[in-house]
Amino acid sequence: MRFDLADLRLFLCVLDAGSITQGALSANLALASASERLRSMEVDAGVALLERHSRGVTATQAGEAVAHHARLILQQQAILKGELRGFASGAHGTLALYANTAALTHFLPPRLADWLADRPHLHMDLRERTSAEIVQGVTAGLIEAGIVSDSSNAADLCVRPIARDHLVLIVPATHPLATRKAVHFFEVVNEIFVGLASGNALQDHLEDQAKALGRRLTLRIQMKTFDGLCTMVNRGIGVAILPQCIAARHRRRHSYSTLAIEDEWARRQLCVVYREWLTLSPAMQSLLEHLGACAD
Repeated sequence: MRFDLADLRLFLCVLDAGSITQGALSANLALASASERLRSMEVDAGVALLERHSRGVTATQAGEAVAHHARLILQQQAILKGELRGFASGAHGTLALYANTAALTHFLPPRLADWLADRPHLHMDLRERTSAEIVQGVTAGLIEAGIVSDSSNAADLCVRPIARDHLVLIVPATHPLATRKAVHFFEVVNEIFVGLASGNALQDHLEDQAKALGRRLTLRIQMKTFDGLCTMVNRGIGVAILPQCIAARHRRRHSYSTLAIEDEWARRQLCVVYREWLTLSPAMQSLLEHLGACAD
């Protein structure tokens, strides 16, 4: 049989109306076209589907079977259309977002939770990368968008600030620098540091800054979490550099002094980067707007 969706929809309209004329009207078809479609359906089926009489039409036993399956097929089509609309609007599927360390650990969690709560069928592929790697990926078209520090060289991309992300130095309360309010990085680059685990985006960034001064950070221990890093500084193991917002949060449980870093690279902002707004998927556009980025 070669019934198409229009045939099935017409057949149900005719049965519901009890009339070929009224059924054709409901299906937005001319009477002649509707009649021809119904005759073709019966030829393809090899059996009569309608009983025609002076008061209209009714379904034969075979017609009742066609009607039953037609309703199921059209219901499934409606469900499919709904799901596809979900993908088109960004409510379904998987969305990949790359972000630097600070964005992943502090800025994104509460904001992503609010956004995802309204999209129960959407999944996130959230990955940590250095700002430089994210810029390279967006520029090459490998990823739609990412969250980076404004210190990154993203001249060929659209860059939209969404939050402050200044870096600070934390030192044990008994450290000679504990009474200072601010330092330059060159003043502390020779200190004993507590670092983050190898491969961490922020740690890689700090080591790059040390190399720019012709130095290399002395890491006594490297921790996997900011809480572990703050615990080590609190116990006098070394000093550390981390985002100001994270330092403030962990200071509730740990005792250390916080110093601003005067270097320009430490006065960061978190920014979203992308190539062109109109080329972003609906889901990405929605997310970036939720995070505070405006369309071009």
